[in-house]
Amino acid sequence: MKKICFITCFLFFAFFQNIYAQRIGYINSATIREKYPEARNAEQRLESIVNDWKREMDEMQRAIDNLSEEIVKNRLIWTDKERQEKERDLVIKKEARQAFANKKFGPGGEYDATIPLVTKGVEEKIYAAVQEVCFEESFDIVWDKSSQPLAFINPKYDLTVKVMRKLGIDVDKLEEEQQKAIDSDPRNKKKPAEERPQTKRRRSRTTETEETATPPTDTEKKDSSTPETEKTIDKNE
Repeated sequence: MKKICFITCFLFFAFFQNIYAQRIGYINSATIREKYPEARNAEQRLESIVNDWKREMDEMQRAIDNLSEEIVKNRLIWTDKERQEKERDLVIKKEARQAFANKKFGPGGEYDATIPLVTKGVEEKIYAAVQEVCFEESFDIVWDKSSQPLAFINPKYDLTVKVMRKLGIDVDKLEEEQQKAIDSDPRNKKKPAEERPQTKRRRSRTTETEETATPPTDTEKKDSSTPETEKTIDKNE
């Protein structure tokens, strides 16, 4: 059991060490689509299709309401057979409307199938722009803030503006706002040690001379003492 716990802890720390070694950034795809003209056009096409379906559903609902009012007004003058036929027609109309709504907007319906068809080209261009920025800026992982909320983010790792520029969107104003956010974040302010590079201490020439000087050899010592010996011999003579 202890061995399993040790292996688990080792893998856990190894995983997070690998994550910290990677460069991570993020984008806001919702902002990109909002500013990207092609994305807006795709959104308008999808909205037009949805509005056509809604109008058809509204017409079906009006037919249901009219028939319901007719049944209420004539319930006393109709025969039982006539009333039953009208009520049966009402049930059929309601079921038809519900079936139409499920077909268009239900899980796996035409709406879900239409979205990728309309937005496929736009999403591919946005994806390609993200890839280019990641390669140029050497990012290993990029999160999408609009679909995966991040609790702790630094604006200097926001690649949204750079991706938008790749797509040909005017981002001068957004770029200025991002730079202000980066400058105002205390995490991005350099520490004094980072601002002043350390200088190496220079050793004095005197010290270097003393360190590099070599002691005299025995021969040199002997030669230096020779004159004194010669003077002593002269005196004896």
